[in-house]
Amino acid sequence: MTFELQYNDTKSNARAGLITTDHGVIETPIFMPVGTQGTVKGVHMTELKEDTKAQIILGNTYHLYLRPGIQILEQAGGLHKFNTWDRPILTDSGGFQVFSLSDNRKLHEEGAEFRSHLDGSKHMFTPEKVMDIERSIGADIIMAFDECCPGDADYNYAKQSLGLTERWLDRCFARFNSTEPKYGYRQSLFPIVQGCVYTDLRQRAAENVARKGADGNAIGGLAVGEPTDKMYEMIEVVNDILPKDKPRYLMGVGTPINLLEGIERGIDMFDCIMPTRNGRNGQLFTRFGTINMRNKKWENDFSPVDPDGHSYVDTLYSKAYLHHLIKAKEMLGLQIASIHNLAFYLWLVKEARAHIIAGDFTTWKSGMVRQLANRL
Repeated sequence: MTFELQYNDTKSNARAGLITTDHGVIETPIFMPVGTQGTVKGVHMTELKEDTKAQIILGNTYHLYLRPGIQILEQAGGLHKFNTWDRPILTDSGGFQVFSLSDNRKLHEEGAEFRSHLDGSKHMFTPEKVMDIERSIGADIIMAFDECCPGDADYNYAKQSLGLTERWLDRCFARFNSTEPKYGYRQSLFPIVQGCVYTDLRQRAAENVARKGADGNAIGGLAVGEPTDKMYEMIEVVNDILPKDKPRYLMGVGTPINLLEGIERGIDMFDCIMPTRNGRNGQLFTRFGTINMRNKKWENDFSPVDPDGHSYVDTLYSKAYLHHLIKAKEMLGLQIASIHNLAFYLWLVKEARAHIIAGDFTTWKSGMVRQLANRL
C-alpha cells in the first residue's frame, strides 16, 4: 500500500491524498461504510459502488470469525470473493467487540478469552491468532489486536492497558512479518494508538507506533465515553507525532461534525456505524441539519426526501412516504434512510477534499458545521 500526500490546507492540518492498494485507489479524506458481518446493513454492493460511491468498506474480525467462520471464508477465496466487493476492504481486529463483552471475557498477557455472544462458546484471541484470522479474511488493510480502553478509565488502568496493547503490537508485527497473504495480493498492517485521554500516554503510544514504520496508523479509544473536546485534543496530540507521509485513521468516529473536525486536525480515514444505525432509527443527516423522519410533521410532506441529496433515493421518494415506511417498520424505509445517510457522508468527505484542494477548506468547514448542527 502507498500513500501520496497531494494537498495541504494552509490554514489547518487538513490534507488530501491518495491511498493505492491492490484493489484500487482511495481518495482521502474518506469515510468507510461499516460492513461488520461482510455486509453493509440493508445496502446492496451495487448501491454502495454506483450510488453512494463508496471506495472502501469494513469487515470485522470478531463477527466474521464467529460467523460464517474462517473455513468458509478461505473456501470462498477471502472476503472480497465471498461478498463480491472488488474494491479495498479494511478489517478491525475485533478488539473493540471483545472488550465490549466485559461480563464475558477475561484478559491475560497471552490474549483475551471470551464467550461468543451467539451461543456462549469459549474462544481465545491472541495477537498471533488475530493476525492469522485477518490473513484468512484477506482485507487490504488489517488492524493490530489491542485493548480498547474505556474513555472514563483512570490513569493507572489506562497505563496498564497501553502497556498490554504495546506488547501485543510487537507480537502482531512479528506474526504478520513471518506470514504471507493467502490470496495473491498484498495486505498492510496498521498499529493503533491508545492511551485514553491522558496526554503523556497518547504521546508515548504515538511515538511507539511511529517507530514501527507501518503503511498507515490508526487512532483508537476515542468516542468511547470521553468528552468531545478531549477527543479533539487527543487527535491533535497524536497527529503532532504520527508520520505526515502515512495515512491516519480515526476509528469509530462519528457524526458529520466529528468528521469535519477530524479532517481539520489531519485525519484521513474514518468509519462509523452511525449512518446506517441512525438511519434504521429514522434519522437522516443532510447538509442543512438532521431530520427525524418519525416526527408527525412529515406525515403529509410530499417533497423529496432530500432535494439536495446525492442518492437516487433522495428524489425518487417523498418525505411522507419515508415517514410512513419507518412508522410501519417496513424494511424499505430502513434501506432508504441508510442509503441516503451513506451517500451524504461520502459526499461530505468528497466535498471536504474539494475545498482542501481549492484552498478554502476552513471557511467552508465553519459554515458547514453551523448548518449540520441544525435540527429540521
